[in-house]
Amino acid sequence: MIVRIGEFQAAEGKSEELYLFLQSLSSYIIQSKGCVSYDLLRKQDSPESFAVIERWLSVEAHQASVDNFPKDQMQAAMPLFGGVPKGNYYLS
Repeated sequence: MIVRIGEFQAAEGKSEELYLFLQSLSSYIIQSKGCVSYDLLRKQDSPESFAVIERWLSVEAHQASVDNFPKDQMQAAMPLFGGVPKGNYYLS
């Protein structure tokens, strides 16, 4: 099993909108082949910072999910990000 931890920073004044966008990804990601779980977390002392913890059967399954996500929806969400999202894979 692979764990993917993503870190996201909201653009100024866009914290709630980014949270709602990341929350909306849950149903798409959970339904993706090879996804085991999806958890969205908001940093306690920095409400504009988020982490997403995803569990996947493989790195390839995660990458296929990203590749298949509608590009127009991702482009529409880009103004919500205050920086480049970061993410890493971990062995479980």
